[in-house]
Amino acid sequence: MRFRTSSLFGLCRVLSSVAALSLFMVASAPGQSVMTWHTRLEVTSGQAKFVNRMPGTQILRLDIVLPLRDQAGLEDFLQELYDSSSPIYRHFLTVPEFTERFGPAQEDYDAVVAFAKGSGFKVVGGSRDGMEVQVEGSVTVIEAALNVAMGVYQHPTENRTFYAPDREPSVPLGFPLWHISGLDNFSIPHPASLHRNPNGKPNATTGSGPAASFLGSDMRAAYYGGTTLTGAGQSVGLLEFYGTDLADVNTYFTNVGQTNKVPITLISTDGSSTNCLYSMNCDDAEPTIDITQAVSMAPGLTRLYVYVGGSDTAILSAMTTTTYAPLSTQLSCSWSWTPADPKTDDPYYMKMAAQGQNFFAAAGDSGAWTLTNPSYPAEDANVVSVGGTDLTTASAGGAWASETAWSDSGGGVSPHHIAIPSWQKLSGVVNASNRGSTSYRNGPDVSANANYSYYVCADQNGCTANLYGGTSFAAPLWAGYMALVNQQAVANIGRPLGFICPTIYDLLAEQGNTTGFHDITSGANGYPAVKGYDLVTGWGSPNGASLINALTGAPATGFTVSASPTTVSVAQGSSATSTITTAVSGGFNSSIALSASGEPSGVSVTFGPSSINGAGTSTMTMSVASSTPAGTYPITVTGTSGNATQSTTVSLNVASVGSGGDFTFKASPASLALAWGSSGTSTITTTVSGGFNSAIALSASGMPSGVTVSFSRTIIAAPGSGTSTLTITAHSGAKTGSSTITITATGGGVTHTTAVALNIAL
Repeated sequence: MRFRTSSLFGLCRVLSSVAALSLFMVASAPGQSVMTWHTRLEVTSGQAKFVNRMPGTQILRLDIVLPLRDQAGLEDFLQELYDSSSPIYRHFLTVPEFTERFGPAQEDYDAVVAFAKGSGFKVVGGSRDGMEVQVEGSVTVIEAALNVAMGVYQHPTENRTFYAPDREPSVPLGFPLWHISGLDNFSIPHPASLHRNPNGKPNATTGSGPAASFLGSDMRAAYYGGTTLTGAGQSVGLLEFYGTDLADVNTYFTNVGQTNKVPITLISTDGSSTNCLYSMNCDDAEPTIDITQAVSMAPGLTRLYVYVGGSDTAILSAMTTTTYAPLSTQLSCSWSWTPADPKTDDPYYMKMAAQGQNFFAAAGDSGAWTLTNPSYPAEDANVVSVGGTDLTTASAGGAWASETAWSDSGGGVSPHHIAIPSWQKLSGVVNASNRGSTSYRNGPDVSANANYSYYVCADQNGCTANLYGGTSFAAPLWAGYMALVNQQAVANIGRPLGFICPTIYDLLAEQGNTTGFHDITSGANGYPAVKGYDLVTGWGSPNGASLINALTGAPATGFTVSASPTTVSVAQGSSATSTITTAVSGGFNSSIALSASGEPSGVSVTFGPSSINGAGTSTMTMSVASSTPAGTYPITVTGTSGNATQSTTVSLNVASVGSGGDFTFKASPASLALAWGSSGTSTITTTVSGGFNSAIALSASGMPSGVTVSFSRTIIAAPGSGTSTLTITAHSGAKTGSSTITITATGGGVTHTTAVALNIAL
């Protein structure tokens, strides 16, 4: 399926009212030197009453964002990047590659820095890779440099004042800027959930947390249900407007008897504090929720990055560069805000798609989207919008049982009339039953549990059960789930999947493969949940490994481990061996590390070699001390490759030397070199001691293909001392190279092994 990025990633946005449209036209008038608009309709229309001018000495931090270079070229590139028939399909750009092709030119970036310094600003951050220059300056400096008047206004719908410019900023540069963040605080970002249960009745009945509340581990069990994938090798990035106190994260896991093993890094993107204490009037509930849900879904992540900032562009800039951390291909946002221009952040979302990153945005928790019910950034066409459901599991920590739409889930038709992306134009997506739009962006795309059924620890003030819910739980869960997807994608195809919406819509609408999702068909948020796609749950919630395999192909972890013999008898003070064999399937070709567990006191186990690349054999040697008590001991042999493990058991029977004597045996010579069509011999000699008086049986194993062995006698009669001639024949076509043939001698409850090294040449 070919996805047109002119609609998928286009920057043009049509406003939803005549008044807003006229404002946009004014902001885009000739001489405009900033490509987005900054003035609020509430200011220009007089809805927000003017209070006074801002004090000239007040300091503000601004983020000056430069535009994309060759936007048309980027749109063409993205079209090819997500076209499965293209030779560059999913060949994502690195950060430096993106900058050189589509980021600001060095001379333009330097010119902005020079302008800022020359205007009296202090440059405090930013980078060319991030397409931004962060500055600090007084209101007096801002007004003079940007040709605006900064005023204080009474907010028309909230009991507070806000500051804003009276007109669009303009700068004396030879090229336009994209945006200047920080010129107003009309819209204060707020978490997309954390609404307390309005009726006080617990909603959870099958969670494994206190009062049957759901834990993040319950979501992993319900939506993944496996153990192999843990997010190993992947990292997740969280967008946060507040910092956090990691003590709350530790409390969460301690209280539920779990341990978080994912390292967490807090990153300030613009000088904002990464600390958040309730005693300082800071609520860290949202960051704590995001952290616990993401790492619970993907407990083997390499690292979790928490990006904290005061402006959306500063945070998104940091998330798309490698200045502060390695690039995360899974990103999550559980916040909502209303920018003055709904296309403000599009360059960063386009950059994410070009770099193979996925941005999950909570769809909100106040029902269907409206202009007064914030829907941004979830309504943007370049992000994955995550809706909410009400989940029931089969038991505490058990599998998915049923799911309905959550009545408070955000979703609907873009209130800002963002154009419908091409992947939502596919046949079967929008129809009369789901009441979607054929012109504007519909949301959400996917969903997960968001009901008031979670266990939450926050604010250094205890923990709660069944009091919090919202799509802000669902977004980081999906980011964690995507880490599992990308772990398998890297193993199977060598790279992550990137922006997932085109693939998901193609999979379900175009290919009709619905097995990867739980299709939710009951409940509503103002729009009904119906069969297939709908505007309350999207395509539904992830159906375990089925979706992962549908997106990436079957897991490339097909290997088995076996032992021969599986039962080995040995006398105290002696050693014995068993041949460990690995077999592979499905194109598996990775290294498998061998280890043993369950050995009794005095028994040591070694492998030669200790790891096998794909299919092969290793000799397991079990050395038994004379002090090891006689008895039978099961020893588990485990093969590990990445996060995949397979095991087998070798039963070790230790016999007391005093109970029936012992014997030794050897092969001479212990190595043979043969050519095709030739044979060689080695003499096997057994010697008994301690009154041993049993026959000894001889056998061989580990022969490569095309090689046969025979003994002049396979039984050495009691009392067991004697010789036998071992003949090894390399037939035409035998496998060339080095191998090891294991010779096993068993008698009187005692087993010993030795090895003959074999080298075959043409």
